[in-house]
Amino acid sequence: MSKLFLIPTPIGNLKDITFRAVEILGSVDLILAEDTRQTKKLLNHYNISTPLQSHHMFNEHKSVESICSKILDGQTIALVSDAGTPGISDPGFLLVRTCVEKEIPVETLPGPTALIPALVNSGLPCDRFCFEGFLPPKKGRNKRMTGLTDETRTMVFYESPFRLVKTLNELAIHLGPDRNACVSRELSKIFEENNRGTLSYLSEYYTNKPPKGEIVIIVAGKKD
Repeated sequence: MSKLFLIPTPIGNLKDITFRAVEILGSVDLILAEDTRQTKKLLNHYNISTPLQSHHMFNEHKSVESICSKILDGQTIALVSDAGTPGISDPGFLLVRTCVEKEIPVETLPGPTALIPALVNSGLPCDRFCFEGFLPPKKGRNKRMTGLTDETRTMVFYESPFRLVKTLNELAIHLGPDRNACVSRELSKIFEENNRGTLSYLSEYYTNKPPKGEIVIIVAGKKD
């Protein structure tokens, strides 16, 4: 039966992909990729020659109907993002919602995502947590942080290296400079780093040593 597959792809190390994911990527009729150039590197590594089509935040609203039509006509399609699980701070939600509305089968494979290894590796409580993804760059940013002031669960954020220090400083203002946190970057890559300490310490550290790579911030919740 034709369907949509959501396939998690490695967040760094190309070996971090399941046998099943490789098998499906090689057997579907079409792969939708956030960046076809990035996905091509992965496909070449595993000798996969499935056709690629661009599917990203700037064209997904225009393309979901045609994609659904292809599936309804009998094609099986896989969706991947540049890294990690599609739909988690990446394109995917709109297509999945449309498929569900049209009663098109959707199957999501388990696999890589940056937030779980960063959370577990932080040393902060991970029995209960909230995932906040990327904070708004401008509008709504202060409101979002204010709303987290009394959050007792461990908080997980994604961040750009260019905004890391700004975000750490603002979190320190809203949550307190002594709140424990962990900054994880380049997970599963050669220069992986997990830096633990207070928000004020981490802000000072990365002010003096500007970071590179993909970043996850883990922040302790407010004590009861």
